Order: sequence, then structure tokens, then C-alpha cells
Amino acid sequence: MRGLVQSLAVATVLSGCAIGNAVVEDTSRELAKGVVNGVIAEKLPGVDAEPYTDCIIDNASFEEIVQLAQSAATGGSNAAPLIFEIASRPATTQCLAGNALGAALG
Repeated sequence: MRGLVQSLAVATVLSGCAIGNAVVEDTSRELAKGVVNGVIAEKLPGVDAEPYTDCIIDNASFEEIVQLAQSAATGGSNAAPLIFEIASRPATTQCLAGNALGAALG
């Protein structure tokens, strides 16, 4: 019985970590999206940045998302090189091209 209680306690703690990690990841993604949106709006005025931002965020590693989120503290001014690096990846360029075509066709 004691082993069962300990196992349940460990499972509860670990599930709390998983929930905590999900919150951190979601918060980081939202902050990173704000940074990417800002850079795209600055570099491509008049373009709906959201679909392009989604492509970049979806193709970024968690570490890159954290870097982008951290750059929100400085207004995202130092994020452009990382954003362009992510945007140049084959999977990202395919996503960006698909979104550009979709936007052009309305």
C-alpha cells in the first residue's frame, strides 16, 4: 500500500510538471508570435502577418521560440536574424509560399 501511495504521489508531481511545461510553452509561443508579427509588419507593411508568423513559429524549435519570446523584453529588435533563419528553412518556405498563394487567391 505504501508503494502505491508513493507511486501516486510521484505521478501527481510529474503531471504537475507536464502541466507547468505546457503553460510555459504556450506562453513562450504567444510572446514569440508577438515578436514575429512585429518584425513582419515592420519589414512587410500592409501584409497580414499572422499566417506567415504561424509558419515561422510552427517551424521553430522550442529553444528558438524561447529566444524569440525573450526578445520581447527588448521590443523584438534583435529577433530579425533568427526569424529570417527560420524562414529560410525548406519546410518554412513551403508553408510561406502556400500562405502567400492562399492570400493572393483570397
